[in-house]
Amino acid sequence: MGLASETAGHTADGSYSTAQQEGEMRFVWVGVGGAVGSVIRYAVGLRLSGAGWPWATLTVNVVGSFLIGFLLTWGLARLPSALTVPLTVGLVGGFTTFSTFAWESLELIGSGRLWQATAYLLTSVSGGILAAVLGRLLAQELL
Repeated sequence: MGLASETAGHTADGSYSTAQQEGEMRFVWVGVGGAVGSVIRYAVGLRLSGAGWPWATLTVNVVGSFLIGFLLTWGLARLPSALTVPLTVGLVGGFTTFSTFAWESLELIGSGRLWQATAYLLTSVSGGILAAVLGRLLAQELL
């Protein structure tokens, strides 16, 4: 490793620059947002579990799609990236769950409930896209 890479981000006295500290804190805030989003997703899962249909995952993914459409339209125009990134990547990223959507789809298919699997897949994808569009439209109206 060269001297330049070892000292990158440091001031002449060896301390971190303000930009370096802010960049490192962004990782912390993304992690905090992700933790909060995950806890909210878990709470929604507890509230909507046992219905015989993956309502919790559908709900968080459609609501998350709305939020991402809104935040990436309104937030990028009105908020600093130091706030937009933790909200979108952290909070919304922790709240939504593609992996659970994939697993629940596989479980529906594997149990022979092909009509339910098809309905779930179509509802999740089309509902997510529609929600993102609605979030964007609302944000554009507020700008």
